[in-house]
Amino acid sequence: MKKFNVILMLAMAFTLFSSVSVFAGGKDKEEARPKMPEAEMKLLVERLEEIKTMDKSMMDRDEKKELKSEVREINEEIKRNGGGVYLSVFALLLVIVLLVLLL
Repeated sequence: MKKFNVILMLAMAFTLFSSVSVFAGGKDKEEARPKMPEAEMKLLVERLEEIKTMDKSMMDRDEKKELKSEVREINEEIKRNGGGVYLSVFALLLVIVLLVLLL
């Protein structure tokens, strides 16, 4: 019984100290934006890869600054339209432990 109590306490500690953010669809229905089409997402990722493979040694300071700002904008747009569910390692561990205990 002591072992079960220890596992239960560890599971509670993991849930308290782990960072779990889940985006629910019903909270902000007015602000819900449609996701970016796959073709647009592919174009943005290709542009990022193109910038990554560029030879930046011949560029001057202003050109590098423009590229950096473009990369930031693309990354922000991908994050904004990507959405998703984020779970921490501890939350995943907790789910596995609970499944083992219950099954």
